[in-house]
Amino acid sequence: MVLGHCRLKVLIWDFDVTLAAREGMWTATLVAVANRLMPGRAVTRDQIRPFLQTGFPWHTPERTHPHQTPDEWWAALKPVFAGAFVGTGIDAVTADELAGQVRAAFLDIACWHVYDDVKPSLSSLQQHGWTHCILSNHVPELPDLAEALGLSPFFTHVVTSARTGYEKPHPEAFKGLLRQFPVGTTAWMIGDSVTADVQGAEAVGMRAVLVRKKQDGARHYCGALAELEAVLSCPAA
Repeated sequence: MVLGHCRLKVLIWDFDVTLAAREGMWTATLVAVANRLMPGRAVTRDQIRPFLQTGFPWHTPERTHPHQTPDEWWAALKPVFAGAFVGTGIDAVTADELAGQVRAAFLDIACWHVYDDVKPSLSSLQQHGWTHCILSNHVPELPDLAEALGLSPFFTHVVTSARTGYEKPHPEAFKGLLRQFPVGTTAWMIGDSVTADVQGAEAVGMRAVLVRKKQDGARHYCGALAELEAVLSCPAA
C-alpha cells in the first residue's frame, strides 16, 4: 500500500484496552462463571490464568479460519474453557457445562466499560477529517458490543477477526479492511499491542501509534488519546 496525500484519512482502531475493556477479560469471565454456578468452589484468577495462555486464535495468527461461523468459532474455544476449569480440579462433565456458559458471560454488557477519553477523542478527530474503523482480534459479536457501548456512531466499519478469519498481525487482517477504501487513502493503526497493531500495520505499509501502555518497538506512542492529534498532524510522522 502506497500512502500519500488524498482527501480520505482513516484511523483503524484496536478495541480491547484501546477503546474499551472488560475487567479481567477471559480470566475474570471464567472465574465468574465457575463461582456463580458453583458458589462453594471459590475458583480464583490465579488458578484459571495459566490455562488461558494458549488456545485462542490470536495465539496462532498464522492459522486462518475465513469460513468459520460464529457458533463454530465459540465451539472451537469450548475445549480451552473446559480444560481451564478441569485444571482447577473441577470434574470434566461439570467443566463442559461451565464452558457452555462462557459466551454469554463474556458478552454481558454490564462488565464492559469505555475509557473516558475515547468518545471525546473520536469526536474531535472526526471534526478534523478522520474516518474511524475498528479492526480487532475479537469475538464474533464485536459489532453488537460496540453498539451496546455507544461506539457505533463513530465507526464506518467494525471488523472482528472471528468473522474475517484473520488475526492481527496477519497481513490479510489489515489488507481486507484497506481494500474497502480508495487507493492512496492515508491510514493509521491505533492500538495497544506492538506486535499485533504496530508491527502488523507497518508490515503492510501503514503507520501506527501505540497507545495506553509504553513498549519497546513503537515509533509513535501516546499515553492518552488526547495526544493523538499532535502525532497525526506532525509532517515528519
